[in-house]
Formats: sequence, C-alpha cells, structure tokens
Amino acid sequence: MADNAGRMTAHRNRLAAETSPYLLQHAANPVDWYPWGDEAFARAVAEDKPVLVSVGYSACHWCHVMAHESFEDPTIAALMNERFVSVKVDREERPDLDRVLQTAHQLLARRGGGWPLTVFMTPADRVPFFTGTYFPPEPRHGLPAFGHLLEHLAQVWREQRDDVQRQNAALREAVARLEVTPTSSQLRLDAKPLEAGQVRLEQDFDHRFGGFGPAPKFPHPATLEHMLRDPSDGPPARMALFTLEKMAEGGLYDQLGGGFARYAVDEAWQIPHFEKMLYDNGALLGLYAQAYRRTGVDRYREIVEETFAWLEREMRTGSGAWAAALDADSEGHEGRYYVWTQGEVRNAIGADAYRAFAARYGLDGPPNFEDRWHLVVRRPLATLAAQLDEPVADLRHQLEVAMSTLRRVRAQRIAPGRDDKVLTAWNALAIRGAAIAGRVLDDGGFVVAAERALDALSRDLIRDGRLLASWKDGRAQQPGFLDDHAFLADAALELLRVRWRRADLELAIDLAETLLARFADPAGGFWFTADDQERLLLRPRTSADEALPAGNAVAARVLQRLGWLLGEPRYLAAAERAVRSAWGAMEHHPHAHPSFLGVLADLLEPPRVVVLRGSRADLKPFQAVLEANPQTGQLVFAIPPEAEGLPPGLAAKRARERPVAYVCRAMVCGPPVESADQLLL
Repeated sequence: MADNAGRMTAHRNRLAAETSPYLLQHAANPVDWYPWGDEAFARAVAEDKPVLVSVGYSACHWCHVMAHESFEDPTIAALMNERFVSVKVDREERPDLDRVLQTAHQLLARRGGGWPLTVFMTPADRVPFFTGTYFPPEPRHGLPAFGHLLEHLAQVWREQRDDVQRQNAALREAVARLEVTPTSSQLRLDAKPLEAGQVRLEQDFDHRFGGFGPAPKFPHPATLEHMLRDPSDGPPARMALFTLEKMAEGGLYDQLGGGFARYAVDEAWQIPHFEKMLYDNGALLGLYAQAYRRTGVDRYREIVEETFAWLEREMRTGSGAWAAALDADSEGHEGRYYVWTQGEVRNAIGADAYRAFAARYGLDGPPNFEDRWHLVVRRPLATLAAQLDEPVADLRHQLEVAMSTLRRVRAQRIAPGRDDKVLTAWNALAIRGAAIAGRVLDDGGFVVAAERALDALSRDLIRDGRLLASWKDGRAQQPGFLDDHAFLADAALELLRVRWRRADLELAIDLAETLLARFADPAGGFWFTADDQERLLLRPRTSADEALPAGNAVAARVLQRLGWLLGEPRYLAAAERAVRSAWGAMEHHPHAHPSFLGVLADLLEPPRVVVLRGSRADLKPFQAVLEANPQTGQLVFAIPPEAEGLPPGLAAKRARERPVAYVCRAMVCGPPVESADQLLL
C-alpha cells in the first residue's frame, strides 16, 4: 500500500480506528477485519457471504497463537477475504455478544466454549451455523486445519443452504427454550439451597490443595467469600481459609511482584496461565482482607498489601482508574517475564542468600516450567529457619532483600503487554475490594485509591446520564450492561461503609433506579442488557457465578442493602423477586450460585444495619465496639452530622448533640442508642 506521495506504508485494516487493544493487535493483519456492526453484515448480505466472527481478548494466549498462525498468514487471510466477511470482537467490550455466541456454541457443538471463539454466521439473520474455538494451521489434536475448515464451510454455504437454514431454525427454537420460567410469588423461601450448597461444596473440595475439583483450578472468589460468611469455624470457613492459604503459597500468586494470575493449570496452584486480570485481583483483594480480619494471620494482610501495591504500580492508568489486564506472554513466550534460571537468581542475589532463597521458593528442586523455575513457596519460613539454624526475623529480612533485588532485575525485562482500557464492571470490583481492605486494615490509602477510581468512572463513563461500559483514549463506548450498573452500585455502597460522601449515595440510588427501569424483568430478576440495547439472538441473563459474580445476584444484593438503608420497599421487593427467579437454578445447582445464596441468607435472616450519626472522633467508641464484635453481614454507615440532602429514610435518623446509633433489622428499627455499650445488647 502506498500513500499520496508514493511512499510504502504498512497495511492497516478497519480495526485501526478502534480503541480496544485487542482489536488494535489485529489492525495490521492481512485479513480485511471489520468491527462488529451493521457495515459488516450489510456487505455480507450484498455479496452473499457468510460472516466469520472471531472473539477473544488481549491477554488471551491462544488468541495470540491463532492470530500468529492464521490471521497473519497471507494465504489464509486471502481465503478469509475471498469467501467470508470477517469480524473481530473484544469479548471484554461486548460481554453480551460473547455470552450469546458462547451459548450458541454450547448448543451447536455440545461442549463448553472459550477463547478464541470462532463463529460462522448467516449474514441476513445473524444466526451461527458453525462454531469452534482454536483451530491450528494444520490438522492436529483432532482439530481440522483452519484453511481446510474455511474451504469446507464456504462450500457448505454454496451447496447446502437449505440445511443451514433448517439448522438455524432449530437453533432459534433451542434458544427460545432457554427462557427462564418465573417462580411463583407464593413459594415459601427456605434454607434448603444453603444446606445443599454446603454439602456439594464439601463433596467437591480438594482437601489436599484447596479449591474445588481437578485442574485447571480457578480462584472462585465469590464462592470463597460466601463460605467465609460462616459465623462458626465450621467446614465452610475452614475450606475457604485453607484454599486462600494454598493459593498464596503457589505460583498462582506472583511471589515477587504481587497479584494473582487467572487460573492454575495444575491442581496444586503451582503453574498459572500467566495473564493477570483486574477482576480477579479486585475481588481477591477484599477477600484476603476479610480472611485477615477473621484470623489475624499476617500473611493474609501481606497479600492484601502486596496485591494493592501491584495494582497501583502496574495497573493504574492516567485517568485514575485501573487497566483491564496484563498479557500472559512477553517476547513471544508465555510466562517469560516471570520465570528464572538458577544462575540468574544466584548472580543477582549472591551465593550466600541463594541457599535460603532457593530452599524457600523451590529453586533447589527440579524446574517446574519449561526448564525454568516459577517461584512458589516450598518451605514454611519457620521450618526453613530451623533447618538453617537462623532466627526467623533475620531470615525474613534476608529473603525480603533478595526479593527486592530480583524485582529490580525483573523490571528490566520486556514486560507483558497491558490492556489499558478501563472497564466499568471490573473497576467496580477493584473499588469494592480496596474499600473492604481500607475498612478492615484501617488504612486510608486503600480508600483514597478506591475514591480516585470511582471518581474517574463517574467523570469519564457517565455521559448524558447514561453509564457506559468501556473507556480508552478519551472515548467512552457501549451502553453499560447489568454488571456495570450492579457492580458499581455495590462498590459505591461499600465505600459508604468506610466514609460518607453524598455523591456516592446519589450514584448508588441512580444506578438502582436504572436497574429497575431498564434491566428488570417484571417476572423477577434482571436481563444482562438494557431494554434499548442491541437485540441479539438471545437476550442473555444468568444467575450463576462464573469468573465474575452473577450480575443478577449483585443487583439483588445492592437493592436489598440499599432498601434496608433507605427504608425503600420497592428495592426490597425487587431483590426478593430476583431470588425467586433464580430459585429453580439454586435448587438444582446451589454450589454454582454462591452470590445468590448470600442474598437468600440475608433475606431469611436480615443482618443488623447500624447508622451512626456524629463526628468521626465522637463515633470512634461506637465503631470500636462494632469492629470488636462483628456480626455476620452487619452493615455500618457513619454519617457526619453536617450531611445534607439525605433521602427521607435516612434523614429521619437525625444527628444529636451527642453521637447516636440507629440499629435496624430489615424494616424494624430500635430506639436511638447514645451509649456504645448498648450496641452489645
């Protein structure tokens, strides 16, 4: 390609105008990519070509592999350009589209999906007729070569059009059967799903390494958070704490730099899939803080501080919010940034420190990742100190110095790519986690960071009163989905538990009203898309927790808590309808619905909601009593006496000359309490 002056310029396709780092990774492909939209489908209709949709995300290792093997190959690209109209989708920008196409894949292929997701669609009605995930350039592992698949499907489109249309009709019928059946409003809600969920989690629990089921192992923070709600030291709490301990010792956790990878490929949490996602780390930040509050174990607090330091150091963007993800790959190899040779470590920290460091982090054993070592905790500090006949404090200091040295060495390497788009839902999870950590650790640094991110979202991602889903380079786009609204309202409420800002309460209320106006199903529960968003093959909704907590459950939790705080029956009724809408799913698969189980538990036994009125200094005795005697799910909000513009339900809880506490359960409140000791009654 040449410019007007005749100089040669690199090929750039239509993705060059996008902001998504994932789409921009493919902007120089010889494939004539389109972003998802009417333009691509109009061309496909005009030229009578099927549409090839490739879905992935920037930190996805196998997406990079398929791009290098196929999308950068001129021969395959020419075939794609000749026979298809090709569309690239960032699943993080379009989670609605990804959900629908993954569902279609499960129905057509009768197996789970993943990324990259490869979908072939009819152009006029946008219905998938063939789906798959990764395809290699030549046949292997039972998969056809991608080029052969393209030739075959182009032939199917030319010669078997009637069969394609019949299959499309069958797929539409199958999708229609997925519609949720409302649960009767007369059904008596009880604790049976809670009990069944506990039994199933105990059955699935890995008593050797923690977590649930075989490899690959995912953190499942929503499940662990629900288990930590157990007020006793019974099996749920013990399983959760054991899992958090094993995750922190393994290679899922970056022992050197902080933060967690997305999942471990082995059952013992040793070797991760090295990408780091904001949503995991935001959720785990708050979860480890809760574990520290419950146990007082210093290592949990250290994990919180180290993970937060990583978020601030490597993920904070210039806007004030946090970036979406770090890639698994650097220099063309997965994990290259994180792994070591013995010689590299010995040369960096010296032979004297190497003996203890190697024993602590596994370098005295065989390599655990492609002839190199990924750091994992092999020996407890006290055990190692006894073996080396050194005081624990001295050994700890020696290891910390070695770690600091290796961090400086690692910082000189080529770092993994960073997807620096700002996603509302993922930032909201991190804001919530930082707010919980700030409250538990009584550390204002976490709170300031959470406020900075929340203010950035409020400034950049609310346009004309509408919350948007994604921001990058000054461009906000995609109307917000259910997760964006529910998670952000949840984050604002969590920040209000640490310190009171009128703007955050107003934001939470506005988001709650939007949930009811644009996302609520009158029969109960919430759609993933708003009533005016793009209509796809399926209007998705889900009640089960996946990598992210279920937006339906978080919306119900927000409305439940906000309803108690404000005395708003509309919110409470909507929360109960959402629980009823998920009841059948909770009965059949309770262990897959931990977030909804938490809402159900609070519905059956509402927690105390304590509203404190008074200055920060005057309220310290009240807060000390409440912190020293926590109740499961207890919600405490400290509102300064000068706060203005409070909704009626809160305004009635007036400030007095002396500090005062208003204690409520559900919609029943006791008399004002002016003595901290009375809070124990």
